[in-house]
Amino acid sequence: MKTLHVFASATIALGLVLAGCGADKTAAPATTTTAAADQAQTKQEKSPADYTKGVQDLVAELNKGKDGGKVDWAKATKLYTDEVKPLVAARDAESNDTISDQIEAALKAGQDGKFTALTVAQLTEKLSQKVFFLSLRHDFKEANEKFKDTKVAKDELAEGRAYFDGLLKSFVEKRDTAYGTQLVAAITGAFDGMNKAVDAGNNLEYNLSKQVADKSLMKAFYLASGAGKGYGYKVEKLAADASTKEDVKAAQAEGWAFFQSLKTYLEGPDKADADLINSKFDLATDAKSIKGDEINKAYVRAFALTAQDEYKQMFANWGKDKASITALEGALFLSVVETDLPKALGEEAAKSVLTNAQALLDAVKAGNKDLATELHGKVNVELDKLAKYGK
Repeated sequence: MKTLHVFASATIALGLVLAGCGADKTAAPATTTTAAADQAQTKQEKSPADYTKGVQDLVAELNKGKDGGKVDWAKATKLYTDEVKPLVAARDAESNDTISDQIEAALKAGQDGKFTALTVAQLTEKLSQKVFFLSLRHDFKEANEKFKDTKVAKDELAEGRAYFDGLLKSFVEKRDTAYGTQLVAAITGAFDGMNKAVDAGNNLEYNLSKQVADKSLMKAFYLASGAGKGYGYKVEKLAADASTKEDVKAAQAEGWAFFQSLKTYLEGPDKADADLINSKFDLATDAKSIKGDEINKAYVRAFALTAQDEYKQMFANWGKDKASITALEGALFLSVVETDLPKALGEEAAKSVLTNAQALLDAVKAGNKDLATELHGKVNVELDKLAKYGK
């Protein structure tokens, strides 16, 4: 089999490389692009910079409602309809999603006094981040489909980079600051890797680098929502503090909206835990019932089952490039929850599972099936434990 050159722009604990994942799986299964999606896409005449400004102007208007200020709800609704909705509609059409309905419902709830302006602002901003994430994925897919046309492919990548810089980079930077990660470096390095791969005509390297960007963003959304400094724990703390002046529902809305960027992917291998996370953050849920540990453990279980799914595909595709790619995915999904591993498995087991995941990747790349089988057995024992974490 071909030797894969692993793109590496940030290292994680014990040398496990934050690297490319499945070249043919940038998102969970979704409906194929329809005529409606194509039509919505053709109506887009605005640039990523235009949409970024539209979202920023809309959120700024909503944030006027902080501390008793007054929001011009008619202006906010018009800003959304004219400056943001065309992009949201395009992503909804191609992924069979309802993001626009969610944003419009939030705006109406704010206007009717059912949600605070801050809650509406958080929902709007974080759901817009999901739209930008989906738009980035859209551009990655377009570049892959038009890979042989160097100019077109690189134009698509430039647009994807503009979506990242516009609304996602600052979000990822906050996670890097909070957790000491290097996700921005991984993502920007991945864009460099994709562009170099297009120039070299190396589609496999393109897809590996593409997955670095995609999965790094997934990790950022997890860190924001379910990890130790995420909104599961923040909401629990705020809800228990009777003297807090912070808007607890707004914090709950942030946790829910961040999860929406992961929900479809995690529903595949673990619908039960995806539903649990979604229902806990749902604004109809009493914030006092939200427990950070419960949400965190559900996330760990879901990512463990996702990693196991990748390893199954690794053996199913033995001898093909996809075997190495899915081995990388399994290792990467373990790395998403690496900060949780010592608590879930113990210090020594946490170290060994990451070490064995890296060794398994090396064995698959070398075509050593006997060694890969042995190492997979060791990794899978720990994944089984993680899949039952908290139960």
